[in-house]
Amino acid sequence: MSRSLQRKPTKPTDLVLRQKVEAMIDYGYTALRQFPKSERHVMSAEIRQCMWSILRCVVTCNLARDKRQALQQLDVELHVLRSFLRRSMQFGFLQFKKYEHWSKLNDEIGRMIGGWIKSQAETSRGMR
Repeated sequence: MSRSLQRKPTKPTDLVLRQKVEAMIDYGYTALRQFPKSERHVMSAEIRQCMWSILRCVVTCNLARDKRQALQQLDVELHVLRSFLRRSMQFGFLQFKKYEHWSKLNDEIGRMIGGWIKSQAETSRGMR
């Protein structure tokens, strides 16, 4: 792994989901380097923007008082990223092995988001 991609030690107060998203972004940047030059500034740029949007949503969810809308936006962004990756693999821009690994990272993030949404729904039901 190159020096620029080495992970800094995380603080114990960092959200585990944030750590997983940052790891997914690290892997994503490595995989996006393999895209053909013609797509590097089109599809690759959209995927990068989507990954950063997911990280932004995670931070927003962590800091928001009412998390439901922010969690819904986070879930939407993850689904958009999954669609971009699926299309990239179908177009031949992304090798199947890289797609498979990236999808596993996204599935883990999706399960964490789903659990967070479920816990927020239970909390809001308990408050009423």
